[in-house]
Amino acid sequence: MAAISVGDIMTRDLLTLDQTATLKEAHDMMREKSIRHIPVVDPLTGKLMGVLTQKRMIATIMSLLSDYGVSALERRERKCRVVEIIDPDFESVDEHAPLLEVVSFFLKNKHGCLTIVDAEHRLTGIVTSSDFVRLCAELLNTREA
Repeated sequence: MAAISVGDIMTRDLLTLDQTATLKEAHDMMREKSIRHIPVVDPLTGKLMGVLTQKRMIATIMSLLSDYGVSALERRERKCRVVEIIDPDFESVDEHAPLLEVVSFFLKNKHGCLTIVDAEHRLTGIVTSSDFVRLCAELLNTREA
């Protein structure tokens, strides 16, 4: 049996933003789509620039609330660009990375997602804890069948 790669379980149908997007757009997307990570890509090259996490977004919103108050929050969210708050220091792998390697990454680093890129650093997918839960469900269903 061939080793399972991250490409076998990653999410390929991605929701992304570009560097001109605002915190308000990211906040709305996370809330409406029930997601916790948004890759930010360069619209011209498709290259991954960073990842906006729900944790970083909430910290930024709390800071804006503290500094400017509730009445100014939406206006401040519209002025803040996601590129200002993304995490540019992130790990990525290609879709051929062995799944055991990716599991080790998650366990050691406590990250909620891992971006998948091609040789030109263009985003091709993302793997999250939800992808691992889906894999577990499939394995459990196969075992019980």
